[in-house]
Amino acid sequence: MRRTAFLPLIALALAAPVAAQQAGAPFTIAETGEGFATLADAVARIGDRRGTIIIAPGTYRQCIVQEAGFITFKAAQPGTAIFEAETCEDKAAFVLRGKGSAVDGIVFRGYAVNDGNGAGIRIEQGDLTVTNSMFLDSQEGILGGNPSPQRITIDRSTFSGLGQCETSDCSHSVYLGNKGQVTITRSRFERGTGGHYVKLRVPNVTITDSSFDDTRGSKTNYMIDLSEGSTGLISRNVFVQGEDKENWSGFIVVAAEGRTYRSSGLTISDNSASLAPGVDRSPAFVADLSGEQFRISGNTLGPGVREFERRK
Repeated sequence: MRRTAFLPLIALALAAPVAAQQAGAPFTIAETGEGFATLADAVARIGDRRGTIIIAPGTYRQCIVQEAGFITFKAAQPGTAIFEAETCEDKAAFVLRGKGSAVDGIVFRGYAVNDGNGAGIRIEQGDLTVTNSMFLDSQEGILGGNPSPQRITIDRSTFSGLGQCETSDCSHSVYLGNKGQVTITRSRFERGTGGHYVKLRVPNVTITDSSFDDTRGSKTNYMIDLSEGSTGLISRNVFVQGEDKENWSGFIVVAAEGRTYRSSGLTISDNSASLAPGVDRSPAFVADLSGEQFRISGNTLGPGVREFERRK
């Protein structure tokens, strides 16, 4: 499994707007070349239109609420646009409820709010695509819930040092609920600090080619929690369960909180799951409470890891 890395590629079409970024105007609308001192001003300028905001290298204590339009937030150089600490509406750095959003190459770190759900991104409405981004040392990475057929895609991104169960409700590295689909590909989850790495309440999931490294986790729970059931594909991932767990009973757990969605036909194949060196226990790779039939095949399981467990 290759470690997630930022891709050092910037489209030639963005060269002119990026060049226009000057001191005091780190946020540039790619389509017009207009520069702004704050991200909120750039968002307001796009309004209900479609636009791309190019973000110059720097560390920013700013936050935004997107109320309209389809906006792409893109780092001029992946990994160099860092947002930290500052939240809007006591929720997240980016609170997104426009027609749609994309986030590319941005780092989010150090988010905490009173209810325990301080996140890099709070997606409240519209589709969302996240690529080449990092979510670090916060209560939550990406959080969202909407009773609509949203499509949320996460690709080539890293989630590290996230989650907590100190408040009445746990928070997680990724926690999403909708009536559509969540796709996670080529991403890395590590060093969780509580809760689950991925917790989903959606009817369809795709989680592939990703790594879940819990060796340095603290008080963590499941790697993947499909809380109300789900169908789709979980394949070609690498899972390593660490020592310090609040719940070590399963790597992937299906329908632990309800059977809202059908789970028949869920395919879990060609994954690798093992215990960290020195860990002595016998968790289930897949634990099911839906009572439905899955397709589980081709998974490589380390010593002590049982393939399947049916729970009531």
